[in-house]
Amino acid sequence: MTIANDHVVEIDYTLTSKSGEVLDSSNGGQPLAYLHGHKNIVSGLEKDLEGKTIGDNFKSVVDPAEGYGEVNSQLVTEVPKEELASIPDLKEGISIQAQSSQGTQIFKVVKIGEDKITLDGNHPLAGQTLYFDITVKSVRAATEEEISHGHAHGPGGHHHH
Repeated sequence: MTIANDHVVEIDYTLTSKSGEVLDSSNGGQPLAYLHGHKNIVSGLEKDLEGKTIGDNFKSVVDPAEGYGEVNSQLVTEVPKEELASIPDLKEGISIQAQSSQGTQIFKVVKIGEDKITLDGNHPLAGQTLYFDITVKSVRAATEEEISHGHAHGPGGHHHH
């Protein structure tokens, strides 16, 4: 069975940076299950998986436009220090959840100044080319429920409690 829209696909993957640093991997864990054609994974990788089948092993290089986007300077913001006073152990480099005009968003604390804190709402991998090493583990037709929910269920996928 080849990968096409409305198929649940399980992949083993290793994601590395341009310098070869491992950023994420399914090694030692469950394969990643996703519903093909429903934007569950970055578009460049989904495009490269189209038409592949069980056992295929390949490399996919995804540029920022088809990955996590370019760095958007509008997502970098300064807030008054007192707005974040309630957060314990606030330090540079940590990620926090904060309310924004787009709802709850994850921000990285970039800089803590005298009276202002700089936050970055860009995805940590924005602006980076992504290097994937992929092995296709399984491919099956999705259930009607998975298609209506827009994601894979079961091991490696989404669970409803």
